[in-house]
Amino acid sequence: MPVLPDRIDVRSEAYRANRAAQETLLTAHDMLLAEVRGGGGEKYVERHRQRGKLLARERVEAIVDPDSPLLELSPLAAWGTAFPVGASLVTAIGVIEDTECVIIANEPTVRGGATNPYTMRKTLRAMEIARQNRLPLVNLVESGGADLPTQSEIFIPGGQSFHDITELSGMGVPTVAVVFGNSTAGAPTYRA
Repeated sequence: MPVLPDRIDVRSEAYRANRAAQETLLTAHDMLLAEVRGGGGEKYVERHRQRGKLLARERVEAIVDPDSPLLELSPLAAWGTAFPVGASLVTAIGVIEDTECVIIANEPTVRGGATNPYTMRKTLRAMEIARQNRLPLVNLVESGGADLPTQSEIFIPGGQSFHDITELSGMGVPTVAVVFGNSTAGAPTYRA
């Protein structure tokens, strides 16, 4: 196969301007990811730790096989909205006991892990990935349930999550939930 010639002039003004703009965007992206990894902030993280509990990402890291690949899904969900970046939820594809799984973990330090419209969308997308790829679904639950001011945007789509669990079960795909604390009305807990 022929090698295409490189026509990029790294000394040009346009290249330098484009590179600087891209580096600015990457810095902003990294700052948003750091914000998401910080959970609900120092105060709520410290309160959670005083209770002897792990953060959502720590729970995910503890359950996956050591040194195995982990792909976080939609880490910046809800960006640009009134809701917390990350949608108070971690979703990922990881390897547990040598089996690729979809993992969903509520982040209880962010508004008590309550489900808002973006949390629900992120959950449904993770379940869709599990269904389409016949991957076991593991849900690490600690949630205050629905974000009451937005409940009208949550409950109808929330019914889809129960449908998806049933469909996965009917397909013979394992679904497992581990409850770490609150699992208030609507926080999906299920088993195969």
